[in-house]
Amino acid sequence: MSDNSPPPVEVAFGLDNHGRVVRIESGANRPNIGRLASIEETLRLLSNNLISDHPSTESNNDTQAATISSEEETTSDITGHELSTDVTDGISSPSHTTGSVPTISSEEDKRYCWVCFATDEDDATASWVKPCHCRGTTKWVHQGCIQRWVDEKQKGRSGADVACPQCNTEYIIVYPNMGPLVVILDTIDGVIFRVCPFIAAGIVVGSIYWTAVTYGAVTVMQVVGHKDGLTMMEQADPLVLLVGLPTIPIMLVLGKMLRWEDQALSLLRRHACKLPILRHFLPSSYSDEDRAQSQEVPPMNDPVSATRILCGALLLPTIASICGKLLFESMSSNFQRTLLGGVAFITIKGAFKIYYKQQQYVRQCQRRIMDYTENNVAKYRRQQNAESNQTS
Repeated sequence: MSDNSPPPVEVAFGLDNHGRVVRIESGANRPNIGRLASIEETLRLLSNNLISDHPSTESNNDTQAATISSEEETTSDITGHELSTDVTDGISSPSHTTGSVPTISSEEDKRYCWVCFATDEDDATASWVKPCHCRGTTKWVHQGCIQRWVDEKQKGRSGADVACPQCNTEYIIVYPNMGPLVVILDTIDGVIFRVCPFIAAGIVVGSIYWTAVTYGAVTVMQVVGHKDGLTMMEQADPLVLLVGLPTIPIMLVLGKMLRWEDQALSLLRRHACKLPILRHFLPSSYSDEDRAQSQEVPPMNDPVSATRILCGALLLPTIASICGKLLFESMSSNFQRTLLGGVAFITIKGAFKIYYKQQQYVRQCQRRIMDYTENNVAKYRRQQNAESNQTS
């Protein structure tokens, strides 16, 4: 079997035309390359080569610097009006610093509309205005945009003043001269706008007044009697009727606002121990623990409800008339019967209210916060179920 491997190559070293050490293989065509005689000669030639190459290296560096400088000057002349920033480390390039000044000034002069955020490039035909003392991006605004914004603030009142939301500068709004007729109509419109609230308030007060007069007249006829009430109002002075009839619902409402039950309850609490009958309804003897608890609990007050007071006061004459017919039917006078029925209703209602408030106070004093255990939870649920069954 024949061996096809290439023949061995002899390797040697020599010097080229510039005096550099190169590798020489046998069989290769390397003209102008001399072989080295010995290691000492090779080192000497290398040192001489380094000394001779040093000045040429400096000259090459000077040539390259001059070439780079000329290229930079050419680039600076071409891109003098463009802003260039080296974003490698967030630092501006020193070679482009001088060309960025005109670009910054043009950016400052660029107009932005603070309403629609448009610029000159978006609409070159738009009209611009500086209506206030603002600077920067809020200095300029389109004439059409500021007109719409002023319309929204005026809400149909053309004479209303509008100010800048940033610097509070009042806008100078100039209207064209439309003639004396328009001025007169504007004046009339302004007067009506100012007078309408007072007219509306007067209508409301008048409605309430005549409603009170009507209620007073109905109450007189209900308490005294229909025929007797009409006869009495016909014979009375009209001024007395106009003043006296509206005071009837007012007096009823004021009387309903008097909390006489609270005063009676406090009086009965102080003297309940002296009367055996009151001890059953108003218990004043508690255990020592309940007594200490009751001293820390403030007395309960009914929440004030305007609708409840108004309904109770205005329905009192009707309820008094019904109670008078049921309880005092034997009396011939309708006025006396209604008066006694009203007194009886107020007394009975007050007694029940005093008892109810006293029981609420007792329950408030004897309440306890229990431990959250399974037995207490089961007991609490049974109590809630029993109360729900009683109410249903």
